[in-house]
Amino acid sequence: MSYTGKILNGGWSLLQGMWITLKYITNPKTIITQQYPNNRETLKMFDRFRGRLVFVFDDESGRPKCIACNMCNTACPNASIELEGEKDPETKKRYPTKYVWHSGQCTYCGLCVEACPADAIRFTGQYENAVYDRAELDIDLLNSKDKG
Repeated sequence: MSYTGKILNGGWSLLQGMWITLKYITNPKTIITQQYPNNRETLKMFDRFRGRLVFVFDDESGRPKCIACNMCNTACPNASIELEGEKDPETKKRYPTKYVWHSGQCTYCGLCVEACPADAIRFTGQYENAVYDRAELDIDLLNSKDKG
């Protein structure tokens, strides 16, 4: 393409973009952009959105469904999960004694959720995870106020 052709093509592309902008200005009901943070109360994230990691708790016992098998930790490519577990002498089942998710290291790939055989962890739609102190990015899921 010649130099003049590139200039004309660029001008045409600019006019197309300006036409779309003009349509949105004259008809604001067609705008699909979310007006965050103005719509914070009504904003709904997609079902597949990977926000914050939480434990899923058993309804009957109130304990997490986690069996401390360490599969989530093994599947995590960044070692974002710190898990320790013990065996209950009465029921002979393993349970977590420590489960810390280092969200600052996490790439939100979802491999830990897929690897969990007990479906004990999942991602929520919580999208505001910014903190002022880096230490707050280490979240103890056993004692967290967010329940899955």
